[in-house]
Amino acid sequence: MRGTDPVELEPAVPDRPSPDEVRAYYAAQPAPLVAATGIVLDTRGRVLVLTTSYKADLELPGGTVEDTETPEQGLARELKEELDLIVPVGRLLAVDSRPPGTLGRALIVHVHLVGPLTPEEASAITFPDGEITEARWLPPEEAYEALPARIAPRLRAGLAALHAGSFAHLVDGVPQPGSPAGLDPARRAALGHAGALDAASHRANRPKALTAASVLFTDAEDRILLVRPAYGSTRRWHLPGGGIDSDLGETPRAAARREVREELGLDLAPGRLLAVNWSYKPGRPARIRFLYDGGVLDTGTLARIRLDPVELLAWRAVPRTELRAFTKAALRRQIEAAHAARATDTGPVELHAGRPAF
Repeated sequence: MRGTDPVELEPAVPDRPSPDEVRAYYAAQPAPLVAATGIVLDTRGRVLVLTTSYKADLELPGGTVEDTETPEQGLARELKEELDLIVPVGRLLAVDSRPPGTLGRALIVHVHLVGPLTPEEASAITFPDGEITEARWLPPEEAYEALPARIAPRLRAGLAALHAGSFAHLVDGVPQPGSPAGLDPARRAALGHAGALDAASHRANRPKALTAASVLFTDAEDRILLVRPAYGSTRRWHLPGGGIDSDLGETPRAAARREVREELGLDLAPGRLLAVNWSYKPGRPARIRFLYDGGVLDTGTLARIRLDPVELLAWRAVPRTELRAFTKAALRRQIEAAHAARATDTGPVELHAGRPAF
């Protein structure tokens, strides 16, 4: 039996199992039933939604885990059998526990990220076993509306967990009070004000922020030292720096020094803090960047730069008038604000998306 959820009992029709056969099939399975669902995305952020030959409702890819399979193995098998799709099963986004329904069996559904698929992978999808009759790519909001009520909440919570870099704990599609992702902010606030959350649940569902530290270096001509990453979008350039290992107790200043040493091969203590930037996109964690003064690098120091090829492809000194061609607007504003703070011996400056907060 395919499908993430058990087939609802219906009168027997040609080419479909009878209700008695359905009961017998599920009665022979271990309790509770375990299934795996894939949130399959393309490069445009659309969700793959399936029409099956055995259900009236739309489905997400996946099915019941069989024999000694893990959920990841079961989902990989279903993707191959249903869609002739051989791709890695990504990280766990959510777990949904459904109480026993008409079949008398509880169901635990693991929801995993799959993709984003490249255009070539998406166009190669076929339906080799005949269980799938149509596959459509829908924007998330359209997918929520199109999917049945038992499945749409899993997709919504799973995507919330994806964007937040977190995980969703569901019972019958409802995010639980301690769920790190998927819990409505109004519901979270109400639970907190009512004192209904234990300390662990309170920590789990509080909003999280990503922190980073960067260093502003210039050369003798007051050009800005930028680096080109070997990951993500290689078209955009960045300041030297990176994420703060806050879980290890690393401070922003220590992270700035470590990143410069790892990326450029230069062990230089950062100077004073020039600016702190806060940025936010709906549904994503806030991002906080500490910008430090790296000072002026002479020609001898610049000649000692040795890039880590795993992280960086190139470096260059860029006049401030040319920053627009290399960096995103928000980073350019941060660089200009930090440079002004250094030039005027002011700051640190409080920035929101690169703009002064006041």
